[in-house]
Amino acid sequence: MSLPTVRQSVLKRLVIIYHSKTGNTRAMIDAVIDGAKDPQLNDVDVHVLTAAEAQPEDLLSADGLILGTPENFGYMSGALKDFFDRSFYEVEGRLPPLPYATVINAGNDGSGAIRSIERIANGYPLVQVQEAIIGHGPPDQETLDRCKELGGALAAGLELGVY
Repeated sequence: MSLPTVRQSVLKRLVIIYHSKTGNTRAMIDAVIDGAKDPQLNDVDVHVLTAAEAQPEDLLSADGLILGTPENFGYMSGALKDFFDRSFYEVEGRLPPLPYATVINAGNDGSGAIRSIERIANGYPLVQVQEAIIGHGPPDQETLDRCKELGGALAAGLELGVY
């Protein structure tokens, strides 16, 4: 199977890949999606996938990436790690530096999940363009507002050609 390496579309594609078991990470991702789909942004296609659904082609078609995960045992979720395992060699050497950001719903401080994602991201290559947002338990309004801002900012950066 041959995967495309160059996109032909004028629209910028923001791919959002997440895993959520309790719904807390999903609530954060919903806020990210809300920000990324701001009506003032016309040239960004937002594509949302669970980590189980996401495929290497989704990375190759992306202009930007947002990852969402709970912190499990001081690490990213197994589902997100599985996505990385299933996609790395398939995109290796074919993926240009891809701007990304992360939202984490943590039971601890989230630092282990961030470190694990950053370590893997370096190999793809993914380029972190915004600081990770870490929530704890059911996200409060401030956390949701920050997630919405993150989604809007990354989408706007893609639309304006900043990334």
